[in-house]
Amino acid sequence: MSDLFVDLDRSSPVPLYFQVARQIERAIEAGELPPGSRLDNEITLADRLGLSRPTMRRAIQQLVDKGLLVRKRGVGTQVVHGQVTRPVELTSLHDDLAAHGQAPTTRVLVHEVVEAGDEVAAGLAVPVGQPVLHLRRLRCSSGEPLAVLENWLPEPFTDLSAETLAERGLYQLLRSRGVGMRVARQRIGARRASAEECQLLDERRGSPLLTMERTSYDDSGRAVEWGRHVYRASRYAFEVTLVDR
Repeated sequence: MSDLFVDLDRSSPVPLYFQVARQIERAIEAGELPPGSRLDNEITLADRLGLSRPTMRRAIQQLVDKGLLVRKRGVGTQVVHGQVTRPVELTSLHDDLAAHGQAPTTRVLVHEVVEAGDEVAAGLAVPVGQPVLHLRRLRCSSGEPLAVLENWLPEPFTDLSAETLAERGLYQLLRSRGVGMRVARQRIGARRASAEECQLLDERRGSPLLTMERTSYDDSGRAVEWGRHVYRASRYAFEVTLVDR
């Protein structure tokens, strides 16, 4: 942190704590402060930047709340992995993380063949009562929990094993079965985390989560998976490119 340049505009209406937090955030995003970097303690930083300690403390806390910094007893304040930004395209979270060097890992929480209820049957366009594979997985990025993924797959894929799903991404497995992923319909929203989700995702009680519901179809128009996923809003964002027509 000693080499990081922080330029403060003391005549600006933008609060000083926000200016400091934003510049540290940009340094993290640019790789100037890579994961694991330690920051000087708040007293040292405040003195070096000519700020009050409460102002510096507020700037650091804002980045801790965003999931960019973490305070560790006996170690100090460290940079953790920055927020994952994912384009809204027909890709899997596993593939996106792997493509960006984020070392995805998966813990399979639920793996069971069940009869499709009304909602699942409608999502997959299959008869009510047909066997479907129900999955619930915890996806981590470089060892940090990122998302809880819940999926249902139709009968041709009910033999996918929990061991294989822990090692490879779902779309990767479907493609290895000859499935040509063609189009998906999805809805993105937000809500508060449940107590169980807070525990799984290492979030505070009532933290906001991004939600996504998606149905994916193959070349023939058949629904091959229906999913409801939740993501840590502090570590994850969807990115959309808008084009004027």
